[in-house]
Amino acid sequence: MKGERITATLVPLAWTPLGIAIGNTRRGVGLSLGGLFDWIDRTFPAEDDRAFVASLRDLELLARIEWDGPLPEAVDDRNVVNLDDLPDDLAAALAQPAETLVQCAACRRLCVRDDFIWKEKQLCAWDYHAQVFGKRGPWRDGLYEPRHFETLPACGYVAPEPLAELGVEVLMTIRELSGTPSAAIVNALLESDPGRPHMAVRTAAGVAVLREA
Repeated sequence: MKGERITATLVPLAWTPLGIAIGNTRRGVGLSLGGLFDWIDRTFPAEDDRAFVASLRDLELLARIEWDGPLPEAVDDRNVVNLDDLPDDLAAALAQPAETLVQCAACRRLCVRDDFIWKEKQLCAWDYHAQVFGKRGPWRDGLYEPRHFETLPACGYVAPEPLAELGVEVLMTIRELSGTPSAAIVNALLESDPGRPHMAVRTAAGVAVLREA
């Protein structure tokens, strides 16, 4: 804080099916001290259940004493004074490493870079699930040939909540280890459950097999 000017530092957040991801970038906003609380009302509206801000009484006290201090290199659970006042999902996110965030090519919401790429576009988990695991996705009725495993849809993870909204269930997840015949296991499962479309998906954890419910 300098005189009648104050600098607010904004850190981006991405809401994902697994929780909140903290971005590894930041942006400073210069404000007049007199306009601080109006800016807070506009930026963190009370009707937004994802908006939160420190106690206005605490902020007013800090402004009155002209408190100033260096911003830490990394914002995490070790340097947030009011950690107990934060929502549980945000407090949990602060305990995790920061991520590089990008805008989803479909809905423009922030998402974790490279978790979900489809047709060379960065997508959020929700839009990726809708496009790839929806009715028009690459579902199969028969077994997978070796060449099919070379072009499986790939993503960071499959999430139960958006899958349930699409009427899709996870039948099996296989960790890919050296020498593990994952293709044979996938096809054995498909042979045991004929008649409904299936899809094998490569994730960071291995291979997941999905089925239309």
